[in-house]
Order: sequence, then structure tokens, then C-alpha cells
Amino acid sequence: MANKKALITGLTGQDGSYLAELLLEKNYQVFGLVRRSSSSNISRIDHLSGNLKIISGDLLDQCSLMDAIADTQPDEIYNLASQSYIPVSWTQPALTAEYTALGVSRLLESIRRCYPPAKFYQASSSEVFGQPDESPQTERTAFRPRNPYGVAKAYAHWMSVNYRQQYQMFASCGITYTHESPRRGTEFVFRKITRAAAAIKLGLAQDLKLGNLEARRDWCYAKDAVRAMWMMLQQEKPDDYIIASGETHTVKELVECAFNYLGLNWQDYVSVDPAFYRPDEPVELVGCIDKITARLGWKPEYSFQQLVELMVENDLKELSNHQ
Repeated sequence: MANKKALITGLTGQDGSYLAELLLEKNYQVFGLVRRSSSSNISRIDHLSGNLKIISGDLLDQCSLMDAIADTQPDEIYNLASQSYIPVSWTQPALTAEYTALGVSRLLESIRRCYPPAKFYQASSSEVFGQPDESPQTERTAFRPRNPYGVAKAYAHWMSVNYRQQYQMFASCGITYTHESPRRGTEFVFRKITRAAAAIKLGLAQDLKLGNLEARRDWCYAKDAVRAMWMMLQQEKPDDYIIASGETHTVKELVECAFNYLGLNWQDYVSVDPAFYRPDEPVELVGCIDKITARLGWKPEYSFQQLVELMVENDLKELSNHQ
């Protein structure tokens, strides 16, 4: 029997690189849709070169999507590409909508026209809930997004559901909560903290400025998240699932855990700067994972503390190598 084929958009991002690794371990033939640019950013997948095929394409260009799907005829398509940094969604709302919302419409229509048997995974987001009227949130919680990124993700989610219903396409949405890894960008608070703690330990930095230390997040490990994505497309019927840890921790807890692991007193180095407060700080977002656990048998393998320590160790190693 021939190996399965998978097409990943957002291959060079955190989730795309981990998903590619997982699929290659399972003997998939992996294709990655990568937007051509003047400067290449493939550092997260450098170690996979030769094991997968990169295809030039763009969520803004319908023809490139149709060509990619027609040429590869993949068994599974994972859409992980988007403009996902929330502050940028406020300064570039139209561009965020083009990639994160309308890009999904183009992709769904390309699948419908070129290879409808493909199973489709859409990366939804907890930001669709915005200011939910219940906590924890379930797959039935109403969407009330509070930023342009969340609005775009809500559109993409419902377009996927509508294509599933209208055309009987296998389209599943994973409503992912914040997930982290050593491949996460340093502009995101989790990595910002672990990186700064490691730099302070090595004498490369003296302090760390943060916003609201009482903000709570539902954090899990990106490797756990992509495993859930793959499991969703192995089912007989498409459906939507929340992918989360099912628990929240404050930014302060994250700081304490990272600095304590390094034998440092965080209060000696961390200060609060109102400039880092989010204007749209969400109410407590925490996902209920009862459905995905019961139906798919999925649950996170890494605890919050294990994730913090893993990332601190990685940042220590990276920074030490650059000294």
C-alpha cells in the first residue's frame, strides 16, 4: 500500500515544522506550501531538507493553491498558515483577513474543485471565543472574538463547517489554545520569559519588563497539539475539537517557574511596564478537553512545569552557543 500524502500550509512555522516531523515518522510523503519571498525563512525545517518537497504557493493566489492540490492529490491537507500575531492584526487588519480568513475560502474551494477526497484540517483558535460567556469553553461555546485575528479565525472556522455541510467534504477544525515550544517566536510572552530568564542567568541581560502578571492562559506543548491535529484526520467522520491543556496559569506563575528552575529570584529582575498590557486582554480562556479525550483518546503528555523547563533548557543551550 502506498504511503499517505499530506500537504501542509504554514510549513515553516512552529506547528508546521513539528507536524512535518510527525508525519515523516509515520512514513507520509510530505509536501509543504511555502510562500516565495526575497528572504527565505526555513530555519525550523532545515533539518528536514531532503525528506519533504516544498511547493511554491500563496493563500492569496487561488491558482497556486489549485495547482498544488491538483499536482499532489494529497490524502490530508493541514492549513496552519495565517497571520497569527494579534498586535499585528490591529495594525494590518485587512492583510490579516486576506490570509487568515479569505485564504481559507480559497483553499477550501481549491480542494472542492481539484481533489475533493482530501481530508482537510483547519487550525482554528481560542481567540474566536474572545469574551466567552462560560468557562471552560466547549465546542458549543458561542464565538465572540475581540480582535481582528479572532474575527478572521471565526470566519475561517465557519467556512470550513459550511463546506463540510454543503459539499460533504471532510473538513475538521481544531480550536487550539496557546501552545508553545522552543520554535516559538520570541515576541510571544512564553518564549519571551524563558529566553530572558536564560539570558539573565548567563549574564547577557539584567532585567525583564512585562505587562499584566495576573493574565491567565491555557498553555500546552506544540508537539501535543500537532498530534491532536493528526488524530483528527484519522477519524471516519469530520468534527471540531478543542485542543488545550484544560488548565490555566498566570504569567506570574510562568515567571516564577522559569526563574526558580535557574535558581533565580524573579522579583530581582522582573518589572511591570503598562506599555506591555494588551488593550483587549481576554477574560479567562480555558478549554474543556472532554470531547477530544473521550472520542479520540488524546490528552497532553507534557505538564506546564515540564514545558517551562524544556524551553528554559533550550534557551540556555542556544544562548550559550552564541556566546
